[in-house]
Amino acid sequence: MPTVLTATESFTRAAAEIWMRGFQQRLCSQLETTDGGTTFQTDAWEHEGGGGGLSNVIQHGAVLEKGGVNFSAVWGEMSEPAARNLLMPNPEYFATGVSVVLHPRSPMVPIAHMNVRYFEAGNGEAWFGGGIDLTPIYVIEEQARWFHQQLQAVCQRHDPTYYPRFKQWADDYFYLPHRQETRGVGGIFFDRLTVGKDGSFEDLFAFVQDVGDAFGPIYTELMRQNRTLPYNAPEKQWQLIRRGRYAEFNLAIDRGTKFGLETGGRTESILMSLPPQCEWHYNQHPAPGSPEAATLAWLRKGVEWV
Repeated sequence: MPTVLTATESFTRAAAEIWMRGFQQRLCSQLETTDGGTTFQTDAWEHEGGGGGLSNVIQHGAVLEKGGVNFSAVWGEMSEPAARNLLMPNPEYFATGVSVVLHPRSPMVPIAHMNVRYFEAGNGEAWFGGGIDLTPIYVIEEQARWFHQQLQAVCQRHDPTYYPRFKQWADDYFYLPHRQETRGVGGIFFDRLTVGKDGSFEDLFAFVQDVGDAFGPIYTELMRQNRTLPYNAPEKQWQLIRRGRYAEFNLAIDRGTKFGLETGGRTESILMSLPPQCEWHYNQHPAPGSPEAATLAWLRKGVEWV
């Protein structure tokens, strides 16, 4: 990392970091209010290269069995193999962002993930990334369509090409090739929206802020709609099986997990995305015509939700 920052670098890093910090706190307040059962516990940590973060974790809530809303602003130099694997143009980096994963107690409330981030490489190249995706244990078609409509509206405010591009990107990214199924009903995903090439810092930052601020109202509405829906032991076991799929993706495929582990990130914060419990059953398939089979039929690329 350069020891002396230009005025532009100092401004962009500070602006991104300050907004990410505030966003973490606003989102935690929204989730606590809707959960109504417990509060987030804050754990501050330091990064060996420089910087650190705040891990805000909720456990044993009325709705949220386990969840994390993690902020970080870190810098340093990663190993050359790690830089190559992560397509970093320079091993020196600055990164700040907020990463969210929420695992509800009820199988009727979907798992949710959201991430917004800003990167700078040592050569001065800078970019934004992020996205939102939804992983229902049982797909409710009307809710999946509403979810995508909200994301489309956010994208439309910035660029009419964003939603179709980033929806396809999510379909391709949140996919388990060894299962030949998507992780859930998708959403939007974008990476390396590069300052200069893809827009100004101000325009790209405004889009990322809009994506982040949309998540709380969208997800808390789904919490409210589904929290009282009835379920029994078969639905709970299906939830544990689907959580196993979620764990497979995060451990085997997710680039954010790999980046955190390969750059000396805090293991507890990185792996907070894993569910509290999950199961794997040998050669398990839902009965034809069952609600579980109906959900599997939705877990494919290319569904036109809007």
